[in-house]
Amino acid sequence: MDSPDNTYDLDDVGTFEPRYVAFLETISQLRPTLHRYCARMTGSVSDGEDVVQEALFHAYRKLDTFDDDRPLKPWLFRIAHNRCIDFLRRRGVREGAETEAEADAPDSIAPVDPTGPALGRAVEHLVLALPPKERACVLLKDVLDYSLEEIAELVDSTVGGVKAALNRGRSKLAASSEQSPPPRAASAEVAQLLHLYVERFNRRDWNGLRDLIAADARMRVADRFAGRVADAPYFKNYDRLTVPWRLAIADVDGTPAVISLRDDAGTWTPQSLVSLDVIDNQIVRIVDYRHCPWVLPAAFSVLVADAS
Repeated sequence: MDSPDNTYDLDDVGTFEPRYVAFLETISQLRPTLHRYCARMTGSVSDGEDVVQEALFHAYRKLDTFDDDRPLKPWLFRIAHNRCIDFLRRRGVREGAETEAEADAPDSIAPVDPTGPALGRAVEHLVLALPPKERACVLLKDVLDYSLEEIAELVDSTVGGVKAALNRGRSKLAASSEQSPPPRAASAEVAQLLHLYVERFNRRDWNGLRDLIAADARMRVADRFAGRVADAPYFKNYDRLTVPWRLAIADVDGTPAVISLRDDAGTWTPQSLVSLDVIDNQIVRIVDYRHCPWVLPAAFSVLVADAS
């Protein structure tokens, strides 16, 4: 895990502190589930991982104040949930004014057929149409199988409020058509820049690649490095890889993206996601998720444009 601006390695700190050991063990087991939840809340596997990184860094900074008698998992999940809500607020996604519905929540969940964990993937594909609280409650109950009491604690609500949000969310999902979100096409300029990036990267044309990148561009290799591209050993590290690899353009959940592929017995297999932020036809931020193998498999669809 890395901080926003510095290389950060939890393996080097808190070696003899039981709470730090418990923290490391818990996040190693919980990380893929946290990512799955945050990816569905934010609507993006890359944004979801960024939110998880922020949440875990925040949790680590607060760990010295944590009550060791409490379980770590709900605490970490609540931090991640709150970060998701902050993310959605920044995006302008707001809750509806439905406090009366919460106050009048029934003692039992209304008989709208719940999807249940077995149909979790189908639900996950549709929850983006729901307001944040309904989205969270449906994900936590019908996908991750949390109890009503656990959900109430995580989303800072009451059991009655959770029941009401589940009723509203399930009713909307039952009435909705099972259609994928509309694809978010890149502009012609951004699409051209992505193709140039992939082409030059695959040729190991590092100087030509730097021509596409802004002088003050930022780099994050998730769980390994965060800083300026100019200070990163990023291209050299790729150049040293002994396993056959290449980059390709892909459609990841309806959004153009760059992914890395590995030669697996003669077949180019998607391995990880590389996120590029573009402003004024220059790359201003690169995030590589090569060390987070749970990110790309969490996507609903990965369509490689050209893996030849």
